[in-house]
Amino acid sequence: MAVVIRLARTGAKHEPRYRITVADSRRYATGKFLEVIGHYNPLASGQDKKVVLDMAKYEEWTKKGAQPTDRVKHVAKLAQSSTN
Repeated sequence: MAVVIRLARTGAKHEPRYRITVADSRRYATGKFLEVIGHYNPLASGQDKKVVLDMAKYEEWTKKGAQPTDRVKHVAKLAQSSTN
């Protein structure tokens, strides 16, 4: 089973929000997933957080062989920079 870490879109029209999910690569992006490890809100304003990501789970899944997409890699960098 090929496991990927990818974004699954939620939210309303013109107000995107994403879940950072670990899923089988053969499933649809919004289909079944193994685990939700975070959230990404590209239009965050005020006190809303742009990225909430459990870095321990992210590292655990990548060590197990899960392949993050390019966008998820970018979001992970944002999460690391916001915690430092």
